[in-house]
Amino acid sequence: MITPTSSATPVSLGFSMPAEFAPHDACWMLWPQRPDTWRYGAKPAQQAFVEVATAIAESETVFVGVNDEQYENARNQLPDSIRVVELSSNDAWMRDVGPTFLTHPDGRLALVDWEFNAWGGLEGGLYFPWDKDRRIRTKIAEMLGVERFVAPVVLEGGAIHVDGEGTLITTEECLLNANRNPNLSRDDMERVLRNTLGVDTIIWLPRGCYLDETDGHVDNLCCFIAPGEVALNWTDDDTDPQHAISREALAILEQARDARGRPLKVHKLPQPGPLTIEEDEASGIDRLSHSHPRRPGDRMAGSYVNFYIGNSVVVMPLLDPARDDEARAIIEGLFPTRRVIGVPAREILLGGGNIHCITQQQPRRHRRQA
Repeated sequence: MITPTSSATPVSLGFSMPAEFAPHDACWMLWPQRPDTWRYGAKPAQQAFVEVATAIAESETVFVGVNDEQYENARNQLPDSIRVVELSSNDAWMRDVGPTFLTHPDGRLALVDWEFNAWGGLEGGLYFPWDKDRRIRTKIAEMLGVERFVAPVVLEGGAIHVDGEGTLITTEECLLNANRNPNLSRDDMERVLRNTLGVDTIIWLPRGCYLDETDGHVDNLCCFIAPGEVALNWTDDDTDPQHAISREALAILEQARDARGRPLKVHKLPQPGPLTIEEDEASGIDRLSHSHPRRPGDRMAGSYVNFYIGNSVVVMPLLDPARDDEARAIIEGLFPTRRVIGVPAREILLGGGNIHCITQQQPRRHRRQA
């Protein structure tokens, strides 16, 4: 039964958010087509999305939501095993516009319907309008026939990472940004996170990656890869602005304890680049007054931390030939039971995010015991 829950919180009803490395039933994505985000009519980006979806489909069911005018094109480009569904959107960032899924010990699946304002609304947001994005969570709840919890706060999925055992990592730069929830204090936000996601311990990092246009999403800087273990975007170059951000995060993570009292083991992943937008890449994008500018020479917030953890695969971005092999070797060491698949992902980065940003895991429902 589909019901937007009223006064009861998900936690009071027994729901919580599982870790990404826990088993999934599916992965959700959206199809890129927006010409002021994706160059050359999104054709290069579409190819990158096809490769990401194909890699994840080795591991679990993949749903790709498509606007009606692109349905036939997407269906012809994507493998037959991938489920293409009509699901209108303003752009293709399923991590942020899609639902946060919750599970219950009795086998139920539910989702959180956060507010969405395109990463800042009219005060720094990346595009307008975002009306189609705003309806995606409701539509997915109806498609799956699961309960939908309405959370009256602005929050994107890329802003949080959990270990499934009571610990959440986020950044002050994003969740406490005045362009999201200006009337909420840090204590207010922590209360929302605890009551909605079932977490006890919240680790606040000050900032996300340098020049991340999402206002510092944590999933581009740091993520849980196992209970008590995180991966962190890192550079040894102390002249790079990212160095101070990563060093600051490392100091906090090394002092932190998770919800079970464990210290965190931090694995450093080398930063690609630095990477900047080339002249021909910028010239292929429609320049509109209400969209985020993408200019030649602009630095992009590239990070190998922005990978997707599937049931049997980890799909990682290939961003820099000088660093790709080193990053892949580290990720393979972190996930010895999963096959690491590298996908050329510069076209996704040109749009402002990466593989984790365009995907959203649907956790496996707990099966009732007979």
